[in-house]
Amino acid sequence: MKPLTRLLLVAATLSLGLPSAGLGAESANKPAIKHSYLVMGARTAIIGEDGEVAWEYKGGTRDGFILPNGNLLAAWSDRVEEVSPDKKVVGTYVRSPENSEIGTVQRLYSGNTLVTELGKRPRLIELNPEEKIVLDVPLQPETDNAHMQTRMARQLRNGNYLVPHLLAFAVKEYTPEGKVVATIRTDLPELGGRPQENWPFTAIRLDNGNTLVSLTHGNKVAEFNTSGQVVWKVTNDQVGGLFKDPCGSQRLANGNTVVGSHAANQGISMVEVTPDHRIVWTSDHPAAAGVHHFQILTTNGKREPGQPQK
Repeated sequence: MKPLTRLLLVAATLSLGLPSAGLGAESANKPAIKHSYLVMGARTAIIGEDGEVAWEYKGGTRDGFILPNGNLLAAWSDRVEEVSPDKKVVGTYVRSPENSEIGTVQRLYSGNTLVTELGKRPRLIELNPEEKIVLDVPLQPETDNAHMQTRMARQLRNGNYLVPHLLAFAVKEYTPEGKVVATIRTDLPELGGRPQENWPFTAIRLDNGNTLVSLTHGNKVAEFNTSGQVVWKVTNDQVGGLFKDPCGSQRLANGNTVVGSHAANQGISMVEVTPDHRIVWTSDHPAAAGVHHFQILTTNGKREPGQPQK
């Protein structure tokens, strides 16, 4: 068993120690939800189900995953690293000098690594295991503001790519050849239109074919069907104002949605809601303050199954 995986499983067997855990307390015949989870942002850390920091690395991360081999794959604004549990860097990609930021990293089923670069030449690239660029797709963010061009892109099962473009109020599906074949609008009237600043930050294609999108300044998360219609959403009014610039989100195997608030520098920064908007778990852990993205790793001692929907 990999060292980090063993560490996570040990942490998952311990009791939860989060001060805010009572906010969404479950009934006496149903155990309270406990998670271990990776946080990325000011701090890059794994927090166990006991509320203790089980592992920590360099801060300032934007996106990333714990891989099946136990390594951390993470993106900073200037680079991507794959890091072993004993903190050895086993892979690196440095941002091209013509661009100014990196927004995405994802390990693909092919073994390649997906990265997005923001700047004068916004693009989506795939790196092979030898860290060579094997695909270069130009993006259409509709702005020269590099910081607002895009964030968490993800590859789809059909080989295309789902890319959120903040100031375009659009999630675009690109083919490997760079053609936009579908667009989800986030400035719909039922979401409050453009005055609500529903900038799409993280876009996730769910197993049911719908797309879950974190809408940062709009302080909401919405689920869209294949026609681009809103079929579910959770707003700040439904969580008592706990959303503060929600950047990352994840749909769990239990059907709940976890949302992280990047502007929550103290207090509750992560909230788990049921489909009917009940809060069943929160985190106010100091290591999760200002969380940019995250990955729920275990729930009540059981590892989250499959590819994380985040």
